[in-house]
Amino acid sequence: MDISHIRSFLKCDTPEAWLNHALKHVDILLVDHAKCEKKAASTALSLMFKYSERNELQIKMAQLAREEVLHFEQVYEKIQARGIEYSILTPSRYAASLRKLARDNEPDKLVDFCIIGAIIEARSCERFASLAPLLEEVGEVDLARYYRYLLKSESRHYEDYLELAALYSNEPIDKRVESFLAKEAELIQSEDQLFRFHSGIPISQ
Repeated sequence: MDISHIRSFLKCDTPEAWLNHALKHVDILLVDHAKCEKKAASTALSLMFKYSERNELQIKMAQLAREEVLHFEQVYEKIQARGIEYSILTPSRYAASLRKLARDNEPDKLVDFCIIGAIIEARSCERFASLAPLLEEVGEVDLARYYRYLLKSESRHYEDYLELAALYSNEPIDKRVESFLAKEAELIQSEDQLFRFHSGIPISQ
């Protein structure tokens, strides 16, 4: 699947150092990936409860939550099949750092959370696409195939979140998107104490 529109949306590609580290730590990658899918479903449901009057949001988040729970189940099955312990991992700084930039007043808070959601989904899509050929090279054919399978849904989730942000904003969202993307690129390209699915360049082994 062509994800050139997502690569042009993001300010940077995943650094080679992160990709190389991921290939050596597929167990951590899968466990954190599963956690991310579960968190994504939880976020969608939380938005549905908090903004129950937003009809378009209800429909899009219901679909997103359903798909994310399915993805969690699929990744969890891969973890079990490999005999990997499904342990609790400390979250990376990524999502929390982006959410610190969100405004407190409504509807700006909702708009910012939708922008953040779009960026997280876009980065997930970019990382799946970047990892897939490298996983194939090291013999992880099944996982590579699965990550390519996820591209379509991740791309749609990114588009849905961005559409909601534009819909609920009282002004053009371009400047807000740019500010979040600049921070996201900083997080992705800088050194990170942890290796996680959305972390920066890991310095820990």
